[in-house]
Amino acid sequence: MNELTLLGIVAALVALDFAGGWWFGGKINNYSLVDAMWAFWIGLAGVIYAFFGNGDLDKRIAAGSMAAIWGFRLSYHLQKRIRKHHPEEDSRYQKLREVWEGSVPSAFFWFFQAQAISVLLLALPYFLISRDSSPWGVLETIGLTIAVIGMGGEMLADHQMSEFKSRDNRSSSVCRDGLWKYSRHPNYFFEMVIWIGIYLFACGSAWGWTTFFAPATITFLLLKVTGIPPTEASAVKRKGDAYREYQRTTSSFIPLPPKS
Repeated sequence: MNELTLLGIVAALVALDFAGGWWFGGKINNYSLVDAMWAFWIGLAGVIYAFFGNGDLDKRIAAGSMAAIWGFRLSYHLQKRIRKHHPEEDSRYQKLREVWEGSVPSAFFWFFQAQAISVLLLALPYFLISRDSSPWGVLETIGLTIAVIGMGGEMLADHQMSEFKSRDNRSSSVCRDGLWKYSRHPNYFFEMVIWIGIYLFACGSAWGWTTFFAPATITFLLLKVTGIPPTEASAVKRKGDAYREYQRTTSSFIPLPPKS
């Protein structure tokens, strides 16, 4: 398939599905589903590019597998959380409703389309990998290793939090189990590690280095926008002094030994 045609088809599918997601979110009065859609479509776009690409087969298989494992697992994890809390909407989107009061439906439509554009941009490393015919090299090995470590760390962090919540579902309780003893957001840290690995893998392909914006964007969002800031604000509101003590003793991002 022609590369431009492939990009165009994926772009059209993503735009249409996010429009449908916006419509459904309006019907159920909960736009939180955009998070699960975002992860799912980055994963699916990576799989589509790997399947229809004409590059080196080993690299396509590895890239498609990384995309599928990361995207589909994270999407499943997020949709479980969204369904569990429904009809309560994520606090980020409740805040946006306040900001966009009077034009909520139309504002969220464009928000969903902005997320669709971000999917297309963040999936570009997979596209460049899947069209490149150069053989497997050192960068692919390093990138894949780092990405696998990141995926394993993120899965472990999510599992440890789920186990903690199954034992103690009080909203005021603070998880300090496993990785959460060393970082207040180990899942976010390993998410960054995954994207660094994907980028390094892409650097082994022609023009792959241009996708440096992918790990940079993800890291910025985690640290400054949709990750740590709203999560911390919500945690302090719900958990009070217990979480403030957790903030005092535990690294916010990079896993480090806790302070006494």
